[in-house]
Amino acid sequence: MNKFLFSTIFFFCLTTMFAQTLRTHTIDAKDTLETIAQRYGVIPEDILVLNPDAKDHLAIGKVLVIPNPIEKNTGETTEIKELVSYKVHRVKRKETLYSIAKKYNTTVKELKKHNQQLYTTPLQFKDKIYVPKYKTKTVAVLPRAVKTYSVLPKEGKWRVAYKFGISVQELEALNPNMGTVLRVGQQLNVPNIENDEEQEVGDERYGFYEVLLKEGFYRLYKKLGIAQDVLEQLNPGLAETGLKVGMVLKVPKSSIEGIDLDALEKTQLVNQLKFLSPKSVALILPFKVNTIDFDSIKLAKQQIQRDGYIRIATEFYSGVEMALDSAQRLGISVALDVFDTEANTQTTNRLLQTNDFSKYDVVLGPLSSENSNIVAQALQPTNTPVVSPFVKFDNRTDNLIQTIPNDEWMAEKLLRHAKKDTISHNMLIISDSKSIKRAKKIQTVYPNATLLTSQRDDEGKEQFYIQFEIVQKALESGRTLVFLETNNEGFASNVTSMLNGLNGVTRQKDDVNKDIEFEIERELVLMTTNRNKAFMGNNISNTDLSNLNFQFPSVHFYKEDLNSFTKSYKQRFGAYPTRYATRGFDLTLDLLLRLAAYDSIFEQLTMIQTNYLENKFKYIQSPRGGYVNESAFILKYEDLFIVKIED
Repeated sequence: MNKFLFSTIFFFCLTTMFAQTLRTHTIDAKDTLETIAQRYGVIPEDILVLNPDAKDHLAIGKVLVIPNPIEKNTGETTEIKELVSYKVHRVKRKETLYSIAKKYNTTVKELKKHNQQLYTTPLQFKDKIYVPKYKTKTVAVLPRAVKTYSVLPKEGKWRVAYKFGISVQELEALNPNMGTVLRVGQQLNVPNIENDEEQEVGDERYGFYEVLLKEGFYRLYKKLGIAQDVLEQLNPGLAETGLKVGMVLKVPKSSIEGIDLDALEKTQLVNQLKFLSPKSVALILPFKVNTIDFDSIKLAKQQIQRDGYIRIATEFYSGVEMALDSAQRLGISVALDVFDTEANTQTTNRLLQTNDFSKYDVVLGPLSSENSNIVAQALQPTNTPVVSPFVKFDNRTDNLIQTIPNDEWMAEKLLRHAKKDTISHNMLIISDSKSIKRAKKIQTVYPNATLLTSQRDDEGKEQFYIQFEIVQKALESGRTLVFLETNNEGFASNVTSMLNGLNGVTRQKDDVNKDIEFEIERELVLMTTNRNKAFMGNNISNTDLSNLNFQFPSVHFYKEDLNSFTKSYKQRFGAYPTRYATRGFDLTLDLLLRLAAYDSIFEQLTMIQTNYLENKFKYIQSPRGGYVNESAFILKYEDLFIVKIED
């Protein structure tokens, strides 16, 4: 997907959800930052806050996010330039942009801004150049639409959103990189209202509640026990605006004490099945049937094992079949239709043209992000839920459900876990260049941590290696939390082996007098915010990882015990289930139970948390469109086994 289309979809999702706060503007050839700001009643600085890339270049077709203006009379005036027309100039021989700019008393930068082709194509004889003509006029100074706010102690997203009269989603849209948990002193973009217009939040008798989809005053009364008139008294302006999805309400703490607003309710859906009419499910996976030689069973098995798409699809499908059996025993009848994308977009488009997928209760798949986007966008008009089993997206249509948490959220979960370590310790971060963004994120949480990076040769090429002496010098005696961020197996092997050798009681030479040796005792705890293939390769020692109590976030928790599912699967398929098979079972059963409990995937989707064999699901409505699962485990290596240390 090209960059402009990517941005357009992203901002379309934003404005669909937050039309009350943010608008968009598509740049055309005549636009300048000043004219755009004038059009929407804001100042250029406000646009730059939400669109920092616009400072250097306004690309035709790019979509800008525009904040709503603030109604505030400053009484000040200023002179501005207003574009009124263009002078067309034909380039003469030997003319340059500089000479043309000088002739019309403008700048080269200004000429390029109004003639976008000049950014990529050199000026040529007889080219037609548009020279902007301005007039000066006096206007009132507009107030800033956005201001910076410093987070106070005990303030979370809900408190800040309530204080400034916006929803949590709107706050997230104004601050796309603010993270899940707010830090004291963190700087946030908020509406530039007067201090006396901010809502009071200091009274400890009150808490905050976020209005969910389809919640009206009656539902809130049944849920919280608070009548409409009481809510309107506690929330000035509510009587005029009415309830809106995402709105943050001030409520008595006693009304929400029984509601776990963060973890939600871990629901046993099997006890709530009411809609037992037959369900219809479309399963779209890249089986690539046309490429498999079924005349030879041996060859077919080899092809399936060699091709990652086919292997994952078949293993996942086996889990789906097991889930259908379980659902049937619960009285849920399911009609499953299976479609093969052949792992290409042409086939996916052909499937959409020749089948009516809007008739299904849910579409499960495809595997790739490109095909998932194609299917989700095609089914968006009918709001047919499209559930992605494995792929993460930067933006989603409103009907797309991402079942794998985002990497950023996973990293924050591990960092919150690490923060709970109250035993005195030092901090060390080791990273390669490709993972430096993750390392810098850790540094924002641990600003005093030492950062070591993989070394480079004389030509500047990264070696994915770090010298023993450098690591040894960075490790003091006592307890140290070590974060290793890499996607390179060789680097992971080098560092984990080295750390294991430095763990416990070791002897080392004095830095000054090399003839003197002394003992040093260390307790090293290894962590990573992103456990990828680099930590699971053949060159990685599980003994080293166990000795270092290696800890990491994980979407699934693989259980070693032979439970009833494992035994049934082995009996049916002749092998033990892989994590893809188990995920197929967990995800499919969850979707079918939701359909039987609520008659719609979207109903109550963000209200409950469910747990199954190895996976759990707790969805949020994302500011970037659609829904995202935000649930995972914190696992660690212990005595060569992987154990769960935190849900």
